[in-house]
Amino acid sequence: MPGPYSADRNRARCLLKNKPTAQFSPKFSVGKYLGRKMPNIKVFSGSSHPDLAQKVVDRLGIELGRVVAKKFSNLETNVEIGESVRGEDVYIVQSGSGEINDNLMELLIMINACKIASASRVTAVIPCFPYARQDKKDKGVQHTSRAPISAKLVANMLSVAGADHIITMDLHASQIQGFFDIPVDNLYAEPAVLKWIKENIPEWRNCIIVSPDAGGAKRVTSIADRLNVDFALIHKERKKANEVAAMVLVGDVKDRVAILVDDMADTCGTICHAADKLLEAGATKVYAILTHGIFSGPAISRINNACFEAVVVTNSIPQDRHMKECSKIQVIDVSMMFAEAVRRTHNGESVSYLFSNVPY
Repeated sequence: MPGPYSADRNRARCLLKNKPTAQFSPKFSVGKYLGRKMPNIKVFSGSSHPDLAQKVVDRLGIELGRVVAKKFSNLETNVEIGESVRGEDVYIVQSGSGEINDNLMELLIMINACKIASASRVTAVIPCFPYARQDKKDKGVQHTSRAPISAKLVANMLSVAGADHIITMDLHASQIQGFFDIPVDNLYAEPAVLKWIKENIPEWRNCIIVSPDAGGAKRVTSIADRLNVDFALIHKERKKANEVAAMVLVGDVKDRVAILVDDMADTCGTICHAADKLLEAGATKVYAILTHGIFSGPAISRINNACFEAVVVTNSIPQDRHMKECSKIQVIDVSMMFAEAVRRTHNGESVSYLFSNVPY
């Protein structure tokens, strides 16, 4: 006896093969059918970025799982998963932005709640990994050896909470993947960045890709190679965190469009100083493209007063408020990359395609 969805499956096959069917029902939804093709999957959203989570599930053709997160009067976090996750493949979308400590704790509690409710696998989708800049014992000004490696601590906490897999994007240092004993998929914004440059900068063939520090040299050389253009870098010396002492430009930017590329911008002191340096060196226009736009403290006022044509960020962190306060900020949507990573992970497929391509 045919199953309850057999008719819809036949219609879907005809639709996907571009074959007409006389019995096609207007009520049939391809998204609904794709959802049926992905059984035993649940996607939940934390409080940090519900808009991104909604875009991910819309792309997958499924609905967000029901979850209620609240705080008690003493500010303890409480999470209630509103539906069964027994035997399910669970994905929890929570970015390291906003109230980072509260959101991290909420993510840990959600992971643990799903794990002890007998979920078969729990994957944390963390577009912007929290504490990623605290990835080593930096010598700093005081040459202290007592600095914490907080990124390793966060990795341990996620594993102990019950996470089986991590999906993130553009880790500040790719070695952070080695802090985990569970699989980590570090996606790259580079394919989406290349697409944006080609579609929005008419003079991109005469551009130069610039790294605002020596640590990003590998990132900019990869983009420059794929665009077949030159690259430059700026060497900076810091007196202390969030303060840059001196900058030296290595490379020729005269009469070219300069595109600053970095993995994140916080207070934006570095990229604003870098933009001034590039104009002094003869650049005709300056763009900044960043994966994670944190924009804390005086960042927005600095961007407004700087000489950028545009400051382009991904939506790994919510940007609605920042875009209202600064007209120079533009956003690249990367939800389709996370959705495709979730789909491929759920179906046991390789995600390496996403390292060099944007899914459509």
